Parts: sequence; structure tokens; C-alpha cells
Amino acid sequence: MSIQNLRAIAAIYKFELHRFRRTLLTGLLVPVITTSLYFVVFGAAIGSRITEIEGVSYGAFIVPGLIMLTLLTQSVMNASFGIYFPRFVGTIYELLSAPISPLEIVMGYVGAAATKSIVLGLIILATAGFFVPLRIAHPGAMLAFLVLTAFSFSLFGFIIGIWADGFEKLQIIPLLIITPLTFLGGSFYSINVLPPAWQTISLFNPVVYLVSGFRWSFYEVADVHIGWSLAATGAFLLACLVIVTWIFRTGYRIKT
Repeated sequence: MSIQNLRAIAAIYKFELHRFRRTLLTGLLVPVITTSLYFVVFGAAIGSRITEIEGVSYGAFIVPGLIMLTLLTQSVMNASFGIYFPRFVGTIYELLSAPISPLEIVMGYVGAAATKSIVLGLIILATAGFFVPLRIAHPGAMLAFLVLTAFSFSLFGFIIGIWADGFEKLQIIPLLIITPLTFLGGSFYSINVLPPAWQTISLFNPVVYLVSGFRWSFYEVADVHIGWSLAATGAFLLACLVIVTWIFRTGYRIKT
């Protein structure tokens, strides 16, 4: 990759991060306040009834789920808005006519969205440390899951930003699909406490594998085998890469 290519990626990346810096105070305060409210509500209402799950205190048990909830929604929303806005104002044509490849465009937008999501995830992790004692059994695996999930769902958000033909559609999938799936994906409970039939149904929820693998990196407890979690995350990333490749080859909602 030439220096010009790297400069193109850096230009898109810096432009997107600059938009994040303009709302830095709000962007940092919201996850901190939201995390605190989750601990107050869930810790007081449920934590008093469920002291621990699989040997882990309930307050500490929900930390990976809280991080994953923010990571998934923010990755999708940041990436989808980042690419949709140039389409909305028409500057996408300047980008397409520039001497840069589709790969470099994707790397710039997806990289910036993933960076913002990772920063927010680490902020939530630090905030949670004030409420419960945290233990990260596998820091390397934790960071790997954090980065891989952020990039996968930022890529998914990029696809949504191309698909959406209005600001309303940008909100449909994050709010009506991803957030419910995260709540039902074992973020605040273990699917092992569910009846057998519901445990089987939960295994069709892809978020279960993400939350389970991420929680394993903290406490070495998981609802599904860590291998399945890695395979599910990798398969989702591969599927998104295939769709993005098809979008640029066909010009779907980019050149029209």
C-alpha cells in the first residue's frame, strides 16, 4: 500500500474522529451515566435476589454484557451514520471519484467507527471498576473480542448506512433488532438458568456467542464453548466483508 493510500485512509479516519471530538463531553458522559444507572437498578433490584451466577457476583457478571451492549449499538450507529451522511449531502461522489479504492474507503469509515466504540467500551469497563471488583482472566482474549466485535459490527453498520434511504431506517436495526437481541442474549443473565426449550431457542441468537465469549475472557465462565464464540464472530465478519465487496462491485445505492 502506497503512502497516498495511507493518507487517504488517514484523511477519512481523522475526519470521522473529528466529528466524535466535537461531541466528546456528551459522548463520554452518556455511557458513564448509563452504566451507573444499570448498576444502581440491576444491582439493587436483581443483585439483592441473585447474589452470584456460576461463582461470579451478579454485579461483576453483567459487566461484559454492559460493554457488549454499548459496543454493538455504538459500532452500528457510528458506522451507519458516517457513510450515510455523505450519501445524503452528495459528497459521496467526490469520494468515489478520488483515486482511492473501495477498500481504503471502508477502512477509513469502519476504522473510525470501531475506534470510537472501543474507547466507549473501555470507558464503561473503567466505570464498572468503581462499582464491582473486576477480574480479567485473559486480557489478551478480552481485547481481541473487543476489537473483533467492534470492527465486525462497524462493518455491519457501514452496510446499513448504504442500505438506508432515510434517517429513520438508520435507527430501525440498532433499536429494534440489535438492542433486543443483546438483552435476550445473556447480557444480564446466564442462559443456563432458562428452561431447556428456551436455552435451545437462545442458541439461535448470534449475540449469545459474542457475550459468552467476551464473558469467558473475564471469568472463564461461558454459556457456549469459546471455540463457537470465535467461529460465530469470524463468520459474521466474513459475511459482512462479502456483502461490502458485492456493494462496491455492483454500485448498490452508491452510484445511483
